Amino acid sequence: MFERILIANRGEIAVRIIRTCKELGIETLAVYSTADVDSLHVQLADQAICIGNPSPAESYLMMDRILSAAEVGDVEAIHPGYGFLAENQQFAEACERCNIRFIGPTPDHMRLMGDKSEARATAVKAGVPVVPGSEGEITDEKEALRIAREIEYPVIIKASAGGGGRGMRVAHNDASLLLAFRTARREAEQSFGNAGVYIEKYLENPRHIEFQILGDMHGGAVHLGERDCSIQRRHQKLIEEAPSPALSPELRKRMGRAALKLVQEVGYVSAGTIEFLLDASNRFYFIEMNTRIQVEHPVTEAITGVDLIREQIRIAQGQKLGFDQRAVQIRGHAIECRVNAEDPQNKFMPRPGRIDFWAPPGGRGVRIDSHCYNGYKVPPNYDSLIAKLICFGDDRTEAVRTTLRALDEFFVEGIPTTIPFARAVMCDPNFIKGNYDTGFVETLLRGQLDPVVREEKRG
Repeated sequence: MFERILIANRGEIAVRIIRTCKELGIETLAVYSTADVDSLHVQLADQAICIGNPSPAESYLMMDRILSAAEVGDVEAIHPGYGFLAENQQFAEACERCNIRFIGPTPDHMRLMGDKSEARATAVKAGVPVVPGSEGEITDEKEALRIAREIEYPVIIKASAGGGGRGMRVAHNDASLLLAFRTARREAEQSFGNAGVYIEKYLENPRHIEFQILGDMHGGAVHLGERDCSIQRRHQKLIEEAPSPALSPELRKRMGRAALKLVQEVGYVSAGTIEFLLDASNRFYFIEMNTRIQVEHPVTEAITGVDLIREQIRIAQGQKLGFDQRAVQIRGHAIECRVNAEDPQNKFMPRPGRIDFWAPPGGRGVRIDSHCYNGYKVPPNYDSLIAKLICFGDDRTEAVRTTLRALDEFFVEGIPTTIPFARAVMCDPNFIKGNYDTGFVETLLRGQLDPVVREEKRG
Protein backbone atom coordinates (compact mmCIF):
# COMPACT_ATOMS: atom_id res chain seq x y z
CA MET A 1 0.00 0.00 0.00
CA PHE A 2 1.22 3.49 -0.80
CA GLU A 3 2.16 5.42 2.33
CA ARG A 4 1.95 8.95 0.89
CA ILE A 5 0.15 10.39 -2.16
CA LEU A 6 0.28 13.86 -3.71
CA ILE A 7 -3.02 15.19 -5.05
CA ALA A 8 -2.36 17.29 -8.16
CA ASN A 9 -5.71 19.06 -8.11
CA ARG A 10 -7.96 21.35 -6.11
CA GLY A 11 -11.53 21.83 -4.89
CA GLU A 12 -14.05 19.09 -4.35
CA ILE A 13 -12.16 16.34 -6.19
CA ALA A 14 -9.08 16.93 -4.03
CA VAL A 15 -11.25 16.64 -0.91
CA ARG A 16 -12.84 13.49 -2.34
CA ILE A 17 -9.44 11.85 -2.89
CA ILE A 18 -8.19 12.85 0.57
CA ARG A 19 -11.20 11.16 2.18
CA THR A 20 -10.49 7.81 0.55
CA CYS A 21 -6.78 8.09 1.35
CA LYS A 22 -7.58 8.67 5.03
CA GLU A 23 -9.80 5.60 5.05
CA LEU A 24 -6.94 3.58 3.55
CA GLY A 25 -4.41 4.95 6.06
CA ILE A 26 -2.50 6.85 3.36
CA GLU A 27 -0.99 10.25 4.12
CA THR A 28 -1.78 13.06 1.66
CA LEU A 29 0.14 16.02 0.28
CA ALA A 30 -1.95 18.83 -1.19
CA VAL A 31 -0.66 21.42 -3.65
CA TYR A 32 -2.37 24.77 -4.00
CA SER A 33 -2.20 28.15 -5.69
CA THR A 34 -2.22 31.42 -3.77
CA ALA A 35 -5.92 31.74 -4.63
CA ASP A 36 -6.64 28.41 -2.88
CA VAL A 37 -4.84 28.99 0.39
CA ASP A 38 -8.17 28.78 2.27
CA SER A 39 -9.64 25.86 0.30
CA LEU A 40 -10.79 22.88 2.33
CA HIS A 41 -8.45 20.43 0.60
CA VAL A 42 -5.47 22.42 1.90
CA GLN A 43 -6.80 22.17 5.45
CA LEU A 44 -7.62 18.45 5.29
CA ALA A 45 -4.35 17.18 3.83
CA ASP A 46 -1.51 16.06 6.07
CA GLN A 47 0.80 18.52 4.34
CA ALA A 48 0.28 21.32 1.80
CA ILE A 49 2.70 23.11 -0.52
CA CYS A 50 2.01 26.29 -2.49
CA ILE A 51 3.01 25.90 -6.13
CA GLY A 52 2.27 29.29 -7.65
CA ASN A 53 -0.05 32.10 -8.60
CA PRO A 54 -3.84 31.84 -9.17
CA SER A 55 -3.64 31.20 -12.91
CA PRO A 56 -3.70 27.45 -13.69
CA ALA A 57 -0.81 28.03 -16.11
CA GLU A 58 1.24 29.27 -13.16
CA SER A 59 0.20 26.58 -10.67
CA TYR A 60 -1.90 23.46 -11.35
CA LEU A 61 -0.52 23.06 -14.89
CA MET A 62 3.11 23.51 -13.82
CA MET A 63 4.47 19.97 -14.04
CA ASP A 64 7.92 20.85 -12.73
CA ARG A 65 6.55 22.53 -9.62
CA ILE A 66 4.21 19.64 -8.85
CA LEU A 67 7.03 17.12 -9.27
CA SER A 68 9.29 19.27 -7.09
CA ALA A 69 6.59 19.26 -4.42
CA ALA A 70 6.38 15.48 -4.78
CA GLU A 71 10.12 15.18 -4.15
CA VAL A 72 9.99 17.53 -1.16
CA GLY A 73 7.01 15.62 0.24
CA ASP A 74 8.62 12.22 -0.43
CA VAL A 75 5.47 10.78 -2.04
CA GLU A 76 5.21 7.45 -3.84
CA ALA A 77 2.32 8.34 -6.14
CA ILE A 78 0.35 11.24 -7.62
CA HIS A 79 -3.41 11.29 -8.13
CA PRO A 80 -4.35 13.89 -10.78
CA GLY A 81 -8.14 13.96 -10.21
CA TYR A 82 -9.91 15.32 -13.30
CA GLY A 83 -9.02 18.30 -15.48
CA PHE A 84 -5.66 20.08 -15.34
CA LEU A 85 -2.99 17.36 -15.90
CA ALA A 86 -5.24 14.33 -15.49
CA GLU A 87 -5.06 13.38 -19.17
CA ASN A 88 -1.66 14.84 -19.94
CA GLN A 89 0.58 12.15 -21.43
CA GLN A 90 3.75 14.17 -20.81
CA PHE A 91 2.95 14.50 -17.11
CA ALA A 92 2.36 10.76 -16.74
CA GLU A 93 5.69 10.11 -18.48
CA ALA A 94 7.44 12.63 -16.22
CA CYS A 95 6.05 10.83 -13.16
CA GLU A 96 7.48 7.57 -14.47
CA ARG A 97 10.91 9.13 -14.99
CA CYS A 98 10.84 10.36 -11.39
CA ASN A 99 9.88 6.88 -10.10
CA ILE A 100 6.53 8.21 -8.95
CA ARG A 101 3.44 6.15 -9.73
CA PHE A 102 0.81 8.02 -11.74
CA ILE A 103 -2.62 6.94 -10.46
CA GLY A 104 -4.28 6.60 -13.82
CA PRO A 105 -3.72 4.98 -17.22
CA THR A 106 -0.36 4.52 -18.89
CA PRO A 107 0.97 7.27 -21.17
CA ASP A 108 0.35 4.97 -24.15
CA HIS A 109 -3.29 4.49 -23.16
CA MET A 110 -3.69 8.25 -22.78
CA ARG A 111 -2.32 8.77 -26.25
CA LEU A 112 -4.42 6.02 -27.77
CA MET A 113 -7.74 6.65 -26.01
CA GLY A 114 -7.43 10.19 -24.62
CA ASP A 115 -6.92 11.62 -28.08
CA LYS A 116 -10.41 11.53 -29.56
CA SER A 117 -9.41 10.89 -33.15
CA GLU A 118 -7.11 8.02 -32.10
CA ALA A 119 -9.85 6.60 -29.88
CA ARG A 120 -12.28 6.68 -32.77
CA ALA A 121 -9.88 4.71 -34.96
CA THR A 122 -9.40 2.18 -32.14
CA ALA A 123 -13.16 1.76 -31.81
CA VAL A 124 -13.49 1.09 -35.54
CA LYS A 125 -10.77 -1.55 -35.27
CA ALA A 126 -12.60 -3.17 -32.33
CA GLY A 127 -15.88 -3.26 -34.24
CA VAL A 128 -17.61 -0.77 -31.96
CA PRO A 129 -20.04 1.51 -33.86
CA VAL A 130 -18.94 5.13 -34.30
CA VAL A 131 -20.64 8.26 -35.61
CA PRO A 132 -19.82 8.85 -39.31
CA GLY A 133 -16.98 11.33 -39.68
CA SER A 134 -13.32 11.93 -40.49
CA GLU A 135 -10.82 9.13 -39.99
CA GLY A 136 -8.39 11.38 -38.16
CA GLU A 137 -7.47 15.00 -37.51
CA ILE A 138 -8.34 17.60 -40.14
CA THR A 139 -6.00 20.53 -40.68
CA ASP A 140 -7.14 21.77 -44.08
CA GLU A 141 -10.34 23.78 -44.64
CA LYS A 142 -10.94 22.23 -48.07
CA GLU A 143 -10.73 18.75 -46.57
CA ALA A 144 -13.12 19.82 -43.81
CA LEU A 145 -15.64 21.02 -46.42
CA ARG A 146 -15.31 17.79 -48.41
CA ILE A 147 -15.98 15.60 -45.38
CA ALA A 148 -18.87 17.75 -44.16
CA ARG A 149 -20.58 17.55 -47.55
CA GLU A 150 -19.93 13.82 -47.74
CA ILE A 151 -21.51 12.94 -44.38
CA GLU A 152 -24.10 15.76 -44.79
CA TYR A 153 -24.87 18.66 -42.48
CA PRO A 154 -25.21 19.27 -39.60
CA VAL A 155 -21.71 18.31 -38.45
CA ILE A 156 -19.73 18.91 -35.28
CA ILE A 157 -16.07 19.89 -35.06
CA LYS A 158 -14.34 18.52 -31.96
CA ALA A 159 -10.93 19.12 -30.41
CA SER A 160 -8.88 15.90 -30.44
CA ALA A 161 -7.46 16.69 -27.00
CA GLY A 162 -10.61 18.41 -25.74
CA GLY A 163 -13.22 18.04 -23.08
CA GLY A 164 -15.86 19.99 -21.18
CA GLY A 165 -17.35 21.41 -24.37
CA ARG A 166 -14.26 23.44 -25.27
CA GLY A 167 -12.98 23.26 -28.85
CA MET A 168 -16.38 22.05 -30.01
CA ARG A 169 -18.59 23.75 -32.61
CA VAL A 170 -21.66 22.77 -34.69
CA ALA A 171 -22.03 23.77 -38.36
CA HIS A 172 -25.13 23.59 -40.60
CA ASN A 173 -23.67 24.81 -43.91
CA ASP A 174 -20.40 25.61 -45.67
CA ALA A 175 -20.14 29.16 -44.33
CA SER A 176 -20.75 28.18 -40.73
CA LEU A 177 -18.35 25.23 -41.12
CA LEU A 178 -15.42 27.46 -42.03
CA LEU A 179 -16.10 29.76 -39.09
CA ALA A 180 -16.61 26.82 -36.71
CA PHE A 181 -13.45 25.10 -37.96
CA ARG A 182 -11.29 28.14 -37.31
CA THR A 183 -12.91 28.88 -33.94
CA ALA A 184 -12.62 25.29 -32.71
CA ARG A 185 -8.94 25.08 -33.68
CA ARG A 186 -8.14 28.38 -31.97
CA GLU A 187 -10.04 27.42 -28.81
CA ALA A 188 -8.43 23.97 -28.75
CA GLU A 189 -4.98 25.51 -28.97
CA GLN A 190 -5.74 27.96 -26.17
CA SER A 191 -7.36 25.38 -23.86
CA PHE A 192 -5.26 22.27 -24.47
CA GLY A 193 -2.12 23.39 -26.29
CA ASN A 194 -3.23 21.22 -29.23
CA ALA A 195 -5.13 22.67 -32.21
CA GLY A 196 -6.04 19.26 -33.63
CA VAL A 197 -9.73 18.77 -34.53
CA TYR A 198 -11.84 16.15 -36.26
CA ILE A 199 -15.35 16.14 -37.74
CA GLU A 200 -18.40 13.98 -37.03
CA LYS A 201 -22.00 13.87 -38.16
CA TYR A 202 -24.01 15.87 -35.61
CA LEU A 203 -26.83 13.84 -34.11
CA GLU A 204 -29.47 16.33 -33.02
CA ASN A 205 -30.77 15.81 -29.50
CA PRO A 206 -29.62 12.25 -28.76
CA ARG A 207 -29.15 10.75 -25.29
CA HIS A 208 -25.62 10.95 -23.87
CA ILE A 209 -24.83 7.62 -22.20
CA GLU A 210 -21.48 6.72 -20.64
CA PHE A 211 -20.22 3.46 -19.14
CA GLN A 212 -17.85 3.44 -16.17
CA ILE A 213 -15.04 0.92 -16.62
CA LEU A 214 -12.11 -0.40 -14.58
CA GLY A 215 -9.11 -2.32 -15.88
CA ASP A 216 -6.15 -3.76 -13.98
CA MET A 217 -2.58 -4.62 -14.95
CA HIS A 218 -3.41 -8.33 -15.18
CA GLY A 219 -5.96 -8.18 -18.00
CA GLY A 220 -9.00 -7.89 -15.75
CA ALA A 221 -11.75 -5.49 -16.84
CA VAL A 222 -15.30 -4.72 -15.74
CA HIS A 223 -17.94 -2.11 -16.39
CA LEU A 224 -20.05 -0.71 -13.56
CA GLY A 225 -23.13 0.18 -15.55
CA GLU A 226 -24.05 3.42 -17.24
CA ARG A 227 -24.76 7.03 -16.41
CA ASP A 228 -27.16 9.24 -18.33
CA CYS A 229 -25.53 12.64 -18.86
CA SER A 230 -28.05 14.12 -21.29
CA ILE A 231 -28.97 17.07 -19.05
CA GLN A 232 -26.34 19.46 -20.36
CA ARG A 233 -25.99 22.97 -21.71
CA ARG A 234 -23.51 23.80 -24.45
CA HIS A 235 -21.95 20.36 -23.99
CA GLN A 236 -21.42 20.98 -20.25
CA LYS A 237 -23.02 18.31 -18.09
CA LEU A 238 -25.29 19.67 -15.37
CA ILE A 239 -27.23 16.71 -13.95
CA GLU A 240 -26.42 13.00 -14.23
CA GLU A 241 -28.25 9.87 -13.17
CA ALA A 242 -27.64 6.14 -13.01
CA PRO A 243 -28.93 3.92 -14.34
CA SER A 244 -30.37 5.57 -17.45
CA PRO A 245 -34.19 5.53 -17.72
CA ALA A 246 -33.76 5.18 -21.51
CA LEU A 247 -32.06 1.79 -21.56
CA SER A 248 -33.80 -1.56 -21.62
CA PRO A 249 -31.98 -4.51 -19.99
CA GLU A 250 -31.11 -5.88 -23.43
CA LEU A 251 -29.74 -2.55 -24.71
CA ARG A 252 -27.76 -2.11 -21.48
CA LYS A 253 -26.10 -5.49 -22.03
CA ARG A 254 -25.22 -4.66 -25.64
CA MET A 255 -23.74 -1.28 -24.76
CA GLY A 256 -21.86 -2.72 -21.79
CA ARG A 257 -20.37 -5.45 -23.96
CA ALA A 258 -19.27 -2.83 -26.52
CA ALA A 259 -17.61 -0.76 -23.78
CA LEU A 260 -15.73 -3.79 -22.46
CA LYS A 261 -14.71 -4.84 -25.96
CA LEU A 262 -13.05 -1.48 -26.49
CA VAL A 263 -11.29 -1.62 -23.11
CA GLN A 264 -10.02 -5.13 -23.75
CA GLU A 265 -8.87 -4.19 -27.24
CA VAL A 266 -6.21 -1.89 -25.76
CA GLY A 267 -5.69 -3.60 -22.38
CA TYR A 268 -6.69 -0.39 -20.61
CA VAL A 269 -5.55 0.10 -17.00
CA SER A 270 -7.25 2.24 -14.30
CA ALA A 271 -10.65 3.95 -14.25
CA GLY A 272 -12.13 5.34 -17.45
CA THR A 273 -15.39 6.16 -19.15
CA ILE A 274 -16.66 5.01 -22.54
CA GLU A 275 -19.09 7.59 -23.91
CA PHE A 276 -21.88 6.88 -26.40
CA LEU A 277 -24.63 8.78 -28.15
CA LEU A 278 -28.00 7.01 -28.34
CA ASP A 279 -30.43 8.06 -31.07
CA ALA A 280 -34.21 7.89 -31.11
CA SER A 281 -34.08 4.44 -32.75
CA ASN A 282 -31.90 3.05 -29.94
CA ARG A 283 -28.82 2.94 -32.16
CA PHE A 284 -25.71 3.79 -30.16
CA TYR A 285 -22.38 5.21 -31.31
CA PHE A 286 -19.03 5.51 -29.52
CA ILE A 287 -17.87 9.14 -29.37
CA GLU A 288 -14.92 9.26 -26.97
CA MET A 289 -13.21 7.85 -23.91
CA ASN A 290 -12.26 9.82 -20.83
CA THR A 291 -9.03 8.38 -19.43
CA ARG A 292 -9.57 9.63 -15.88
CA ILE A 293 -12.09 9.72 -13.06
CA GLN A 294 -15.22 11.68 -13.99
CA VAL A 295 -16.95 14.51 -12.12
CA GLU A 296 -20.09 12.37 -11.99
CA HIS A 297 -18.46 9.19 -10.64
CA PRO A 298 -20.40 9.33 -7.32
CA VAL A 299 -23.68 8.21 -8.93
CA THR A 300 -21.98 5.00 -9.98
CA GLU A 301 -20.55 4.58 -6.49
CA ALA A 302 -24.05 5.02 -5.06
CA ILE A 303 -25.64 2.22 -7.11
CA THR A 304 -22.73 -0.24 -6.98
CA GLY A 305 -21.14 0.35 -3.57
CA VAL A 306 -17.71 0.56 -5.25
CA ASP A 307 -15.29 3.32 -4.16
CA LEU A 308 -13.79 4.25 -7.54
CA ILE A 309 -10.93 6.29 -6.08
CA ARG A 310 -9.96 3.33 -3.92
CA GLU A 311 -10.02 1.06 -6.96
CA GLN A 312 -7.79 3.49 -8.86
CA ILE A 313 -5.27 3.41 -6.03
CA ARG A 314 -5.37 -0.39 -5.76
CA ILE A 315 -4.90 -0.78 -9.51
CA ALA A 316 -1.95 1.66 -9.48
CA GLN A 317 -0.32 -0.53 -6.83
CA GLY A 318 -0.52 -3.47 -9.19
CA GLN A 319 -3.37 -5.28 -7.45
CA LYS A 320 -5.95 -7.30 -9.33
CA LEU A 321 -9.57 -6.21 -9.43
CA GLY A 322 -11.31 -7.72 -6.44
CA PHE A 323 -14.39 -8.69 -8.45
CA ASP A 324 -15.45 -9.75 -11.93
CA GLN A 325 -18.37 -8.66 -14.11
CA ARG A 326 -20.73 -11.22 -12.59
CA ALA A 327 -20.15 -9.74 -9.14
CA VAL A 328 -21.18 -6.20 -10.20
CA GLN A 329 -24.65 -5.56 -8.80
CA ILE A 330 -26.69 -2.47 -9.66
CA ARG A 331 -29.05 -1.48 -6.85
CA GLY A 332 -31.44 1.46 -6.70
CA HIS A 333 -31.08 4.79 -8.46
CA ALA A 334 -28.86 7.86 -8.01
CA ILE A 335 -28.94 11.45 -9.28
CA GLU A 336 -26.15 14.04 -9.17
CA CYS A 337 -26.76 17.78 -9.42
CA ARG A 338 -23.75 19.98 -10.04
CA VAL A 339 -24.01 23.14 -7.95
CA ASN A 340 -22.11 25.92 -9.72
CA ALA A 341 -21.41 29.50 -8.71
CA GLU A 342 -23.36 30.74 -11.71
CA ASP A 343 -26.42 32.89 -12.37
CA PRO A 344 -29.09 30.94 -14.30
CA GLN A 345 -30.94 34.20 -14.92
CA ASN A 346 -27.95 35.68 -16.70
CA LYS A 347 -26.98 32.97 -19.21
CA PHE A 348 -25.31 30.95 -16.44
CA MET A 349 -22.53 33.50 -16.11
CA PRO A 350 -19.95 32.55 -13.44
CA ARG A 351 -20.41 34.53 -10.22
CA PRO A 352 -17.47 33.96 -7.88
CA GLY A 353 -17.38 35.68 -4.51
CA ARG A 354 -17.76 35.19 -0.78
CA ILE A 355 -20.21 32.61 0.58
CA ASP A 356 -21.89 34.38 3.50
CA PHE A 357 -23.97 31.37 4.56
CA TRP A 358 -23.47 27.71 3.68
CA ALA A 359 -25.92 25.06 4.90
CA PRO A 360 -25.83 21.85 2.85
CA PRO A 361 -28.60 19.23 3.16
CA GLY A 362 -28.39 15.86 4.86
CA GLY A 363 -30.55 12.91 5.77
CA ARG A 364 -31.10 9.49 4.26
CA GLY A 365 -29.77 9.03 0.75
CA VAL A 366 -27.96 12.40 0.54
CA ARG A 367 -24.24 12.93 -0.13
CA ILE A 368 -22.42 16.24 -0.60
CA ASP A 369 -18.99 16.51 -2.22
CA SER A 370 -17.63 20.03 -1.75
CA HIS A 371 -14.70 22.15 -0.64
CA CYS A 372 -16.84 25.09 0.53
CA TYR A 373 -17.89 26.40 3.94
CA ASN A 374 -19.23 29.55 5.61
CA GLY A 375 -17.08 32.52 4.64
CA TYR A 376 -15.26 30.72 1.82
CA LYS A 377 -14.38 32.94 -1.14
CA VAL A 378 -14.98 31.24 -4.50
CA PRO A 379 -12.03 32.35 -6.67
CA PRO A 380 -12.63 33.57 -10.23
CA ASN A 381 -9.70 31.62 -11.67
CA TYR A 382 -11.18 28.13 -11.99
CA ASP A 383 -14.24 26.09 -12.88
CA SER A 384 -17.39 27.36 -11.17
CA LEU A 385 -18.29 24.00 -9.56
CA ILE A 386 -18.66 24.45 -5.80
CA ALA A 387 -20.51 21.27 -4.82
CA LYS A 388 -22.05 18.05 -6.05
CA LEU A 389 -25.33 16.87 -4.57
CA ILE A 390 -25.74 13.10 -4.94
CA CYS A 391 -29.04 11.52 -3.90
CA PHE A 392 -29.96 7.84 -3.77
CA GLY A 393 -33.29 6.04 -3.71
CA ASP A 394 -34.55 2.48 -3.96
CA ASP A 395 -35.99 3.44 -7.36
CA ARG A 396 -35.96 6.47 -9.66
CA THR A 397 -39.10 8.04 -8.22
CA GLU A 398 -37.61 7.99 -4.73
CA ALA A 399 -34.29 9.35 -6.02
CA VAL A 400 -36.05 12.30 -7.71
CA ARG A 401 -38.07 13.08 -4.58
CA THR A 402 -34.99 12.84 -2.36
CA THR A 403 -33.10 15.16 -4.69
CA LEU A 404 -35.91 17.71 -4.64
CA ARG A 405 -36.08 17.53 -0.85
CA ALA A 406 -32.30 18.00 -0.57
CA LEU A 407 -32.33 20.97 -2.96
CA ASP A 408 -34.98 22.61 -0.78
CA GLU A 409 -32.63 22.19 2.20
CA PHE A 410 -29.54 23.50 0.42
CA PHE A 411 -28.89 27.12 1.42
CA VAL A 412 -26.12 29.22 -0.15
CA GLU A 413 -26.11 32.97 0.42
CA GLY A 414 -23.77 35.62 -0.94
CA ILE A 415 -23.49 34.31 -4.49
CA PRO A 416 -26.05 32.96 -6.98
CA THR A 417 -25.96 29.23 -7.71
CA THR A 418 -27.59 26.71 -10.03
CA ILE A 419 -29.71 25.23 -7.22
CA PRO A 420 -32.93 26.84 -8.59
CA PHE A 421 -32.15 25.44 -12.02
CA ALA A 422 -31.70 21.93 -10.62
CA ARG A 423 -35.02 22.28 -8.78
CA ALA A 424 -36.73 23.28 -12.04
CA VAL A 425 -35.39 20.13 -13.70
CA MET A 426 -36.59 17.88 -10.87
CA CYS A 427 -40.09 19.40 -11.15
CA ASP A 428 -40.34 19.12 -14.92
CA PRO A 429 -42.93 16.52 -16.04
CA ASN A 430 -40.73 15.24 -18.87
CA PHE A 431 -37.77 14.74 -16.58
CA ILE A 432 -39.95 12.99 -14.02
CA LYS A 433 -41.03 10.57 -16.77
CA GLY A 434 -37.41 10.10 -17.90
CA ASN A 435 -38.34 11.59 -21.26
CA TYR A 436 -35.44 13.87 -22.17
CA ASP A 437 -32.38 14.21 -24.43
CA THR A 438 -29.48 16.60 -24.91
CA GLY A 439 -31.87 19.31 -26.13
CA PHE A 440 -33.87 19.24 -22.89
CA VAL A 441 -32.14 22.13 -21.13
CA GLU A 442 -32.59 24.63 -23.95
CA THR A 443 -36.30 23.76 -24.08
CA LEU A 444 -36.56 24.18 -20.33
CA LEU A 445 -34.80 27.53 -20.39
CA ARG A 446 -37.17 28.83 -23.06
CA GLY A 447 -40.34 27.65 -21.42
CA GLN A 448 -40.18 26.89 -17.72
CA LEU A 449 -37.03 27.92 -15.90
CA ASP A 450 -37.55 31.68 -15.64
CA PRO A 451 -40.76 31.57 -13.54
CA VAL A 452 -39.21 29.03 -11.17
CA VAL A 453 -36.08 31.12 -10.67
CA ARG A 454 -38.08 34.30 -10.11
CA GLU A 455 -40.21 32.54 -7.52
CA GLU A 456 -37.04 31.33 -5.80
CA LYS A 457 -35.66 34.86 -5.62
CA ARG A 458 -38.90 36.24 -4.19
CA GLY A 459 -39.00 33.45 -1.62
